[in-house]
Parts: sequence; structure tokens; C-alpha cells
Amino acid sequence: MLDLKYKTILSVAVPLMVSSFIQSIVLITDAAFLSRYSTLAFDAVGNAGLIYITLYMALAGMGDGAQILIARRIGQENTNAIGRIFGSSIVSNFLIAFVLFLIIQLVMPDLLNYYSKHKDLAQLQTEFIHIRGFALFFAMITLSIQAFFLATGKTWVVLIAALITASSNILLDYVLIFGEWGFPSLGLRGAALANTIADGCGMIFLLVFLIFSKERKKLKLFAHFSINLPSLKELFKIGSPIMFQGIIALATWTIFFTWIEQIGKFELTVSQNIRAIYFLAFVPIWGFAGTTKTYISQYLGKGDHQSLKIIQRRIQLMTFIALFIFFHGAIFYPKQLIGFINPAEQYIEKSTEIMRFISGSIMMYGLFSVYFQTINGSGNTMISFSIEVICVGIYTLTAYLLIKVYQVDIFWIWSVEYVYFGCMGLLSILYLRFFDWKKKIV
Repeated sequence: MLDLKYKTILSVAVPLMVSSFIQSIVLITDAAFLSRYSTLAFDAVGNAGLIYITLYMALAGMGDGAQILIARRIGQENTNAIGRIFGSSIVSNFLIAFVLFLIIQLVMPDLLNYYSKHKDLAQLQTEFIHIRGFALFFAMITLSIQAFFLATGKTWVVLIAALITASSNILLDYVLIFGEWGFPSLGLRGAALANTIADGCGMIFLLVFLIFSKERKKLKLFAHFSINLPSLKELFKIGSPIMFQGIIALATWTIFFTWIEQIGKFELTVSQNIRAIYFLAFVPIWGFAGTTKTYISQYLGKGDHQSLKIIQRRIQLMTFIALFIFFHGAIFYPKQLIGFINPAEQYIEKSTEIMRFISGSIMMYGLFSVYFQTINGSGNTMISFSIEVICVGIYTLTAYLLIKVYQVDIFWIWSVEYVYFGCMGLLSILYLRFFDWKKKIV
């Protein structure tokens, strides 16, 4: 059981933040390599990468569900149920990964060609995602094991896996994109292969570590490992709303970038520059999001309701400080950051203006996400799903009006970020304030 000391909260959050930071560096490195290889490849991987992440969120949502359930059982000291939850997570993730893989291979090529204005861009997106889709089978194992270690608070294991994934990805990017050390220059296909192989390396590490870990022995993970219908129902009840809210959120962003692509390639490249830097802001937000879910779920399992506000306030304070550390460059020297991503002069000025403009929305997200993740951690995932649907609907309508109806400059189009995060924060606060969410049984 985790205590409420700042040191303990940080011990859970920091490895997750560093893990997210490493993943952000990978994204930035991918972007930097590809922008120097080909602007078209840079744009294509940006859009295709969003499609992959959207599908990946289906697996991530079920992983979050498993994390919440395992953390709750730890709080209840019901270790016999943990193996069943873990087994159900593996099975559900395999079924989801298989369906998503078929969609990528059979449906996505025609879909990309249908809605893309620029057919050369659609062709490159298809090439990338065809290869990238194989990583879903690595992700199904990775996310189940991560859920187990996140629920126990042993987040540094996830950090090590991220380090292995990131370092292998950066090395393979350099070798396969540009054709170094005797390898052919594969460009965009090289980036897809690098990403996929690197995910496999991270998965292998987590699997080996789990087998020899003391947590596996202490919680009798394999002794109680089983797959049964009640456990699957329990996991889908908690995990499926998170899964769908993640898919909806990322699918909406994918639509947003598709609409921008239909405006023109200049606007798309500028927006891809922003997207690459954007993920630096998600470093502390995602790190403390996982921490919030684990803490809230454990303390509700224990029945300690008095500590919940303390958890929220402390995590919000640390999120705000960490956001400034990781994202201050977007305010003080955005031109240098953008220049590293994409050195082409014609995109830097507009990208810099937008980056400064939306930095305030990121600070909002950091504070409000604690409330939103409190709802998830409490097991009220249908409520968080409903909030997501409402916010996404308002976001999409606003984006449609700005892009399709009023056709405003790309600078003002990005104001939709304030709309989305503000809506999420308001609805989360209202729910926690006026509804009895602490008695949810999971």
C-alpha cells in the first residue's frame, strides 16, 4: 500500500514521466530524421502515426482497466484475484489486437485513399501503417505487464522498458532511414520497421523481468493465472469505457489533422511540428495520470476517503511544477525547439506563434487531468467516457466551424485545444462535486 508522502508519490510518478519523456524524445527524433529525409515522409508519418496511436488506445484502455482492478485488489488485500485479472487482460488484448491488425491490413488502405486530398501522402501513410500494425501484437503483452507493475507502484520497470525501446528505436531509425552501416536507405519504411522492432525489444524485456520478479511470486500471479468469463466481464466493464474514450479522443485528433491536410500541405507541416513538440507536455501529465489512477484506486479499496483530496492537491502541485520543467521551452524558446524538429525556414515562424499560443491550454490540461483521472481511478469509467464524448463532440464542432465554415488562419484553428481541455475540466469538477462517486464497487 502506497503512502501519501511527496517522496512516495514522486517515486511512482517520476519513472512514468521519464518513460513518457523517452517516448517523446523518440517521437521528436523520428520527426527530426524524417523532416531531413523528406517533408512528404514527415507529414505522412505524422498522420499515419496518429492513426496507429488511435488504434493502440484500444489496447491501452484495457491496460488501464487492468491497472485499476489490480490496484483495487491490492488495496483490498485480495491477491487471489490478481492472476485472473492478468489472464483476462492478455486474452482481451489479443482479441483486440487481432481485429485491429485486420482493419489496418484490409480496410485502412482504401480509407486513406478515400479521404486524403493528396494521393502521394495517402500512399506513404499506407506503407507506414502496414508495417507498424505488427507492433500491436507486441503491445498486447507489454500493456498487460505494465498494468501489473503500475498497479503495484513499481513504475521503474516501465522506465527501463521505455529506455530499451527508445534507444533501440533511435539507433534503428538512423540506420534504416538513411541507410547506414551497410543497410539500404528505406526512408519512411525504415522508420516503421525501427518503431516496430523497438517495441518488440521492450516487450521481451518486460516479459523476462516479470518471470523473475518478486512481485510475481509475492502476489502468486501465475499460480492464480486463469481466464474465466466473470473476470473478462469485470475487465471489460471497467476497461472498455477507457478504451473507447481513448479511441474517440485520438480519432478526433486524427480527423482534425485530416481536415488540416485538406487545407494544404503548409498548414499540415506546421501542425505536425506542433504535434511533435506537444508530446513533451504529455510527459508529466501522463506520468501523474497513471499515478492518480493507482493512488485513488488503492485508497478507495482501503476505504480511506479522507485522503483523496490530499492525493489530488499534491499531484496537481507536482504536475504544475513538472509541466514547467518539461514544457517551458514552448514559452521561452519555441523557435529553437521547432527548428530542431524541422529546420525548414518557411514553417518555423508560424509554428512558433502557435506553440506559444497553446501553451496555456497545456497548463489547464495538467491541472484538470487529475480530476478526470480521479473518476477513472474510482472505477466510474462510464462517467469518464461520457465526459470524453461530450468534450470531443464540442471540440469537433468547433474545429469544423473554424476549418470548414469560417476557414480561419491555422493560428486560430489551434484554439480548439482550449475548448477541449476547458470542457474536460469543468465537467470533471462538476461530477466530483455533486455526485457520490466514492462508493463505486469494482
